[in-house]
Formats: sequence, structure tokens, C-alpha cells
Amino acid sequence: MADGGKKLLKILCIHGYRQNAQTFRERTGAFRKILKKHAELVFVTAPLPVKPLENNDEEGGAIGASKEDQYGWWYSSNDDSFHAQDYTDVCKGFNQSVEVVKKVFKEQGPFDGVLGFSQGASFVAMLCALREKNEEPFVFDFAIMVAGFRSRSSQHDELYSTKITCPTLHVYGDTDRVIQKEMSVEMLQYFKEPVELNHPGGHFIPTSAPQKKVYLDFLNTFLAKKNS
Repeated sequence: MADGGKKLLKILCIHGYRQNAQTFRERTGAFRKILKKHAELVFVTAPLPVKPLENNDEEGGAIGASKEDQYGWWYSSNDDSFHAQDYTDVCKGFNQSVEVVKKVFKEQGPFDGVLGFSQGASFVAMLCALREKNEEPFVFDFAIMVAGFRSRSSQHDELYSTKITCPTLHVYGDTDRVIQKEMSVEMLQYFKEPVELNHPGGHFIPTSAPQKKVYLDFLNTFLAKKNS
């Protein structure tokens, strides 16, 4: 609860590939500052360890994570690797990750919303699909996806078969070289009334004044509802 008795939104944060809860928290400092008076952010680590790279720049999110502390939400290959651009029949570890997040919902929820970055944003989109099917315990009012994309695993196709009605904000950058803008735009078609935030930057959560306004305008609807 914020000063003055205002209830804060509670948002579950789903990190990107090669990140963990701590590194994602550290890399969202400016974003957390924007939301300080509006939301409590809860960070969770994926269960699937990721093999370290020689250089730590893939996914744009590994900087700050030791080689032993990099995780993902599913693998697109049986060699326990992931590439967002791969068309595949593999989604190894996905169900395990769903169970981890179910446990977080049950033990640390309820959550008003979920936020995901990169592979985490793709995972959040599929949580929205599970919510659409009334699958317990995925009850939340909104989702924010930064650098999201449709999973190209054929095993996930069914999750995109029904239009998602959950209110969503989709953030993507013109110069993102990890998850190309076109991949994020392509995912919009699976949502009924997606709100878009297109920024000129790359693979990160943008926090300049124009983006701050969009975040707060989107969240204030749910904040007002919670405090009504």
C-alpha cells in the first residue's frame, strides 16, 4: 500500500532469456522508478538453466548475470538452446515453467497484471492465452509485453487459436536487433484491442518521457479500478 492509503497494483515480472529475477530487477531500475507510486513489482526466475556463451550479449539481457545464473522459459531445440526465429516442433521445458509460475500465482498472488520482456514477453502472451481458457490460477487484469513475439514452436499453435481479450500493452523498438520489430507487430493480431508503444530504440524497456506517459495512462485505468 502506498503513502496515503492508495492500493498499489501488483505486477509479476517475467525476465528474458539468459536473465534471472535479480538481473531483470537490476536492469529495470528506471522503469521501476516510473512505477514506484503505482505498482509493486514481483520478479521470478525461470527454471531452465541456459548454457553460457563466450560473450554475454545475446538477447541483450545477460549483462550482469554470471554464466551460472542464466535461465530461460523454454528451449526451441533438444540441445537445450533457444532462438526466437527458429521454426520448430520443440518447446522443451515449457510445461515446467508454467508450473513454476502457477506456484508463484498461488503463493505470492493475486496479481493485477503481468509484465514480460523478450522470451518472457512471449511467455506472458501464452499466459494470456491460458487465462482466456480460464485456466487456474492465471487470473489477472492486464499484461505488458516488451519485445514480444509469437512462439514459433508448433506445439504452441493451439494457444494462438482464440483471440485474446485481456487488455495488453505491446512495446517494441525500431532498432531492436534481437527481436525484430516485425516479430512484435506480427503478434498483435492475436489480441483483441492491443495498445501499442513503438519507440525508436533497441532491445530494452524504454523509459523516456513519451513512454512514461503511455505506461501510466495504461496502468491508471486499473489503478483507479483497484482503488474505487
